Amino acid sequence: MEPNGESEVRVVIVGGGFAGLNAALVLGKSNRKDLRIQIIDRRNHHLFQPLLYQVATAGLSPADISTPIRRALRKCRNVQPMLGEVQAIDAESKRLVTSCGDLQYDYLILACGATHSYFGNNQWEERAPGLKTIEQATEIRRRILLAFERAEVETDPDKRKALMTFVVVGGGPTGVELAGALGEISRFTLSQDFRNVDPSRTRIILIEGGDRILKSFDAELSEVATRKLEELGVTVWTSMRVTEIDDDGVFMGEERLNAATVLWAAGIHASPLNTDLDGELDRMGRIKVQSDLSLAAHPEVFVVGDQAHALIAPDNPAPPLAPAAIQMGRAAARNILRDLQSQARQPFAYLDKGMMATIGRAAAIVQFRGQRMSGLLAWLAWCFVHILYLISFRNKALVLAQWMWSYFRFGRGARLITQREWRFMQQDTGRK
Repeated sequence: MEPNGESEVRVVIVGGGFAGLNAALVLGKSNRKDLRIQIIDRRNHHLFQPLLYQVATAGLSPADISTPIRRALRKCRNVQPMLGEVQAIDAESKRLVTSCGDLQYDYLILACGATHSYFGNNQWEERAPGLKTIEQATEIRRRILLAFERAEVETDPDKRKALMTFVVVGGGPTGVELAGALGEISRFTLSQDFRNVDPSRTRIILIEGGDRILKSFDAELSEVATRKLEELGVTVWTSMRVTEIDDDGVFMGEERLNAATVLWAAGIHASPLNTDLDGELDRMGRIKVQSDLSLAAHPEVFVVGDQAHALIAPDNPAPPLAPAAIQMGRAAARNILRDLQSQARQPFAYLDKGMMATIGRAAAIVQFRGQRMSGLLAWLAWCFVHILYLISFRNKALVLAQWMWSYFRFGRGARLITQREWRFMQQDTGRK
């Protein structure tokens, strides 16, 4: 696509996650006066999702892993952040329908990410929340801490057992990290805080439909993670699928497991906005893009991050990881700048930075280009990389301080039970 002479070029970015924010930074720092960039997100903050499980398990506070989008882009004066939601895409007329009104664009970068997939059972969400937003993380934290408080005053042994049973569905990195953190909370953080119940007797079940957890990792590392989880009191069930979830627990076929708290980490599905686009979707709802991350029918539209099915090798799309999203966002922005300079676009080249997952205190696994590592050294590498990827220096300092305190004291400083009801004054019932 050729630049519009000396007229202003309008670029709209949808999503302030890893991909969208990095695309905005590349374009904003280009200092092109002919660029007008708008970035729209339904929330006003960039969220560091890899550490969201620590908010859900009271290790960190939401502000520790979040940065206001306006703050992150304050030096990019040609970038306008907008708080709103995209409702529809009209690619033929280059128009977005949003809660802020219609937006016209010359280039569009879609970086809406993905959400949890309940495999056609969306009614399960109320009983088994996923973990993609701060609101979900604080709700999970509320349910976890409230379960222990209710168990403390429960006199029925069966009900108390159910309250102290936690089920995590899904054996990927999120599920493993959640289960490991629950094991640490029950065995260490809360072990001396209650009088009528023993938190160390908490039952934690990790359910995985495949034959092993952490399927994307080497089998040897998967086994290491399984053993570490078991040391933390987590029972790992593989080759089992949840068929129903109700208020009292889960079903796996005919087998029932009573549990007051069920958490979902079993799958993802790309943004439903992909259905507005002219292109083929994969089974995860991601739209297939060309080598330069644009759509074949609309080369002015780029799709990046978890929303895109971008091949990095034959039959091998880029993984739904933060490093991939960052690289894709930057690559799409650079191709727009190449268009404006009448240069040929470059195909997206993914630099594999490996995978890592933490299982608990001083325990993690790392896989990088055929190399494998586990234990304390892997955990230190995990800590370093996650600190490095945080956006602001404030977040880096806060998270590092919290981790150091937690490591030496086994403490978790964000153990707040927040209720959904915010009103203090009672409604007037008409009584005198």
